[in-house]
Amino acid sequence: MPVSPVRRRVAVVGTGAIVSGGHLPALRAHADRTELVAAVDVDQSRLDAFRAEAGEQVAGFTTMSAMLDAVRPDLVLIATPPSLHREQTVAALEAGAWVLCEKPLCLSLAEYDEIAAAEQASGAYASVIFQHRYGSGAEHARELIARGELGAPLVAHCQTTWHRDADYYSVPWRGRWATEGGGPTMGHGIHQYDLLLHLLGEWEEIRAMAARLVHDTESEDVSTALVRFRNGALATVVNSVLSPDEVSRIRVDCADATVELTHLYGHVNDDWTYTPARHVPAARADAWRTPARNVPSSHTAQLGAFLDAQDAGTRPPGSGPEARGTLEFAAALYKAAFTGRPVRAGEITPGDPFHTAMHGGHPDGVLTARTEEPA
Repeated sequence: MPVSPVRRRVAVVGTGAIVSGGHLPALRAHADRTELVAAVDVDQSRLDAFRAEAGEQVAGFTTMSAMLDAVRPDLVLIATPPSLHREQTVAALEAGAWVLCEKPLCLSLAEYDEIAAAEQASGAYASVIFQHRYGSGAEHARELIARGELGAPLVAHCQTTWHRDADYYSVPWRGRWATEGGGPTMGHGIHQYDLLLHLLGEWEEIRAMAARLVHDTESEDVSTALVRFRNGALATVVNSVLSPDEVSRIRVDCADATVELTHLYGHVNDDWTYTPARHVPAARADAWRTPARNVPSSHTAQLGAFLDAQDAGTRPPGSGPEARGTLEFAAALYKAAFTGRPVRAGEITPGDPFHTAMHGGHPDGVLTARTEEPA
């Protein structure tokens, strides 16, 4: 007889739109492996509405500590404002639960160090939701690049050009360093450049600019960067909330082909295109086409990979060095923008002001920082 999969007892912290639209469908898709047993929200009416949607068997709590004491879940899904992520992730780990947290996992590399220490002490793991890494199209592209099937990566473009209006920033925690950690570099474009890092690997140097051009926020509303990867490839990265024609795009020009992804908030196989160089035989190019199996990028795809790791007792994808690497890239982009200097991978260590906060001691915002002359 086949062995039935272990069902993990799951709690969600925060019951907003991303939970109803992303996490709840993922849990239902993996209902043979998960059981939603609890939900936490400080807003009782929102909590009640979520429980009505998810099922009255889901216990409701207005504090995370009460939920952890009463339920002792195996897995905690965190979908609260970013300033709460570090504290709630550490609390869940200390209670022995594994964690899957919405981006960003935390607001600084210093906060990440606290999460890493909690992992080590508890034996549990915390992953960050970067669902664009998952799905058959991304897996196929990464495999082709890693195997050298497309030739050496040479030039890349990573574009998150979205649009957010003043009403969007009327939510109190948005656009503030202390509560969101930054602007579109932390809250929007992070999905695309995380996927770029997933495709191209480790980077060596970044130069950047950031500005607050439109919105009345503390943090930037646009940033741009030039990146040198360890494999020699050069890339541009643009993160914007000022762009009426919204698109998310990654393009990688390799020696033998261009691979391009164009979408907005999620991708399927048809969103990936491969253009062979003129010297490439048709039979070789045909082998690059996206696979017949079409798995969209989604919370569902990432949760499946996470549960596989939890079942095996191994570090899940999107945790540890992977989670820290994307956070370090954000910190380096901000440091390069604020100082006007190139930043090398690994240079932001304890004692560096950008290790403690993404603004590196410039909480008044990027307008001041971009007018300063480097020392």
